[in-house]
Amino acid sequence: MMLPLAMASFCVSGRRVLFLLLFVLSQMSYGHEDEHTVQYTSDNFSTEVGKKNHFIMFYAPWCGHCQRLSPTWEQLAEISNEEDSNIRIAKVDCTMESALCSEQDVTGYPTLKFYKAGETKGVKFRGTRDLPSLTSFINDQLGSSLAEDVAPSPPEAVNGLLELTEDTFEKHVSSGHHFVKFYAPWCGHCQKLAPTWDELANSLRNDDVVSISKIDCTQHRSICGQFDIKGYPTLLWIEDGKKVDKYTGQRSHEDLKAYVSMMLGKSADESNQKSESSDGVPHAILSLTADSFKQGIEKGLSFVKFFAPWCGHCKRLAPTWEELGKKFFGNDNVNIVKVDCTLDVSKQLCNEQEVDGFPTLYLYRNGRKVSEYNGSRNLDDLYDFVMNHLKTHDEL
Repeated sequence: MMLPLAMASFCVSGRRVLFLLLFVLSQMSYGHEDEHTVQYTSDNFSTEVGKKNHFIMFYAPWCGHCQRLSPTWEQLAEISNEEDSNIRIAKVDCTMESALCSEQDVTGYPTLKFYKAGETKGVKFRGTRDLPSLTSFINDQLGSSLAEDVAPSPPEAVNGLLELTEDTFEKHVSSGHHFVKFYAPWCGHCQKLAPTWDELANSLRNDDVVSISKIDCTQHRSICGQFDIKGYPTLLWIEDGKKVDKYTGQRSHEDLKAYVSMMLGKSADESNQKSESSDGVPHAILSLTADSFKQGIEKGLSFVKFFAPWCGHCKRLAPTWEELGKKFFGNDNVNIVKVDCTLDVSKQLCNEQEVDGFPTLYLYRNGRKVSEYNGSRNLDDLYDFVMNHLKTHDEL
């Protein structure tokens, strides 16, 4: 049966409209808002792939698997596509570049292929499509060529830099102070930091108090996952096996060394303030002055006693304050503090904090004064006061 010409024309144009509508919807659902992933076409594919190593996703915008992979691919591109990196993360839309995808033997979506610089034949990725697996695949494919791009580290005996692994990491950082670089060998920022990190380790090689080390996250994923490493390089300060701080400052040798000194000084202050007395009883009171006050109360709750040694009420409160400190000893969220307002270095601080009598008890949260305590000075009431503020904050 022959359709009238007008009806046949309508059917053809209708299919075109339907196809166009589906294509637009697929583009919307896929979301072309990639900031870091490079998009290639048949016009520039061969030229760009010839310049440096590439990891390319061949996709179709309507493909569900492609849509689910897209955020991970963009994250991979964000940490890889730096100007001085030796690899590019890219994509090719096979609904727009069908001839190119056919030429690259793409038979399903997404197809992920690694191309070494100057080669037109790619190696197909067949693993799990998560970030650690993708980065590990990149490292495997770069292989020996990677060693040519990254300067070899000096021997440990010369610069004191330790290369940690899954087998050695936990035991090494279980005690003491450690400044650790979590990195990927192909990461451009990591490559730029490498000589400075070597210099830092070299300058501290005779310092028995701190260890400078590094760990390759493409080879030792479980450790990097344990410390929730999201980008490279990540620089963590670790004490006794626990993450204490993440370094986010400038990466010059002077800045890094100053940071190490600051962290060691802070640790020493806390060690002195929470050391054992001659009778073996732990001192759990932070004794602060104007120089250390801001830094000492900047995190968590700080309950501060402003006092004068000659004050009778202060003397009576002293043993109770010591007991209160013991109750919160080891609690990273609470500091029990005292400030001697008769010291020359603290007189101005006490004036600024509006201390007009002794003892004055103020509670601070993350460095900000939130309350003054005017209740009974017995241990239970003081303890309940701190706990109520701690619980109130946790419930927010």
